[in-house]
Amino acid sequence: MNKVLFILLLIFIGCKEPKKGVVAEKTAQKFTTPLGKEFIIPKPAEKMLELYQKAKNDFENDPNDLENIIWYGRRTAYLGHYENAIKIYTEGIEKFPLESRLYRHRGHRYISLRKYDLAIKDLKKASELIDGLENEMEADGIPNAMNIPVSSKHGNIWYHLGLAYYLVHDYEKAFDAYLKCRKSGNNDDNIVSSTHWLYMIQRRLGNEELANTMLEPISNRAEIIENKSYYELCKFYKGLIPIDSLAQTQKGNPSSDAVLYGLANWHFYNNDKPKAKEMMQEITESKAWSSFGYLAAESDLIKYFPNNN
Repeated sequence: MNKVLFILLLIFIGCKEPKKGVVAEKTAQKFTTPLGKEFIIPKPAEKMLELYQKAKNDFENDPNDLENIIWYGRRTAYLGHYENAIKIYTEGIEKFPLESRLYRHRGHRYISLRKYDLAIKDLKKASELIDGLENEMEADGIPNAMNIPVSSKHGNIWYHLGLAYYLVHDYEKAFDAYLKCRKSGNNDDNIVSSTHWLYMIQRRLGNEELANTMLEPISNRAEIIENKSYYELCKFYKGLIPIDSLAQTQKGNPSSDAVLYGLANWHFYNNDKPKAKEMMQEITESKAWSSFGYLAAESDLIKYFPNNN
């Protein structure tokens, strides 16, 4: 039956064409990484769809409300539909060209899609827009177990800018961004997440002494709510726990991939490149293709092991 006859039949029996929207969001999509690995984006849980639908309804009821735009984009991104989220943020920027959060969130999703130059451009813009403004905590889209936000608006901008620079191997600029991230908030979660990258960057640059000074805020007394993986890595870097306590980490989610990448990188800058390569390859076999550990391992394999990654 051709399309014309099908539509006529629908009209004849009093039916309407199926609605799009949420139904479309349930459809499985695919993503292919720069290493050629193909992933099917899974159908989201019903709870995530409910939250997405609420954000979508709020936006459609008032598309000119800044918070509605931000949360519609965030909820869309949580479904794994990064391109759609980027479109939402782009339309939001046309309405609110001086809103740093729209650039920050769009930059984050450019990172997810490996469009690092675009991410850096957006995140640099966001950092310029917050210059001289007071910082504040940012609500989590997926709250932690204690439902206590641990990251700030400024900290998130500097963190993601540092990550984007790291992923293009511009370590000096990445270090500067993570220093600003660490200075943006004194809570322990912010300290350990930024310190992890600060330490790794200086080890990559061959500055072991400076790297060790980055670990000064790390102790066994930190009160960590969310960034436990980064905390364990920082304690390992400082010699507070042995490598054996981290070596059995299972891959496959953002938290575990962060630990595995930290260990792989430790082997890398301690001149065990074969072991580093092996571990990075293991990370890129995991399903968490947009986790920061996965992105870092993938980027390193492409740059440092181009002939056999």
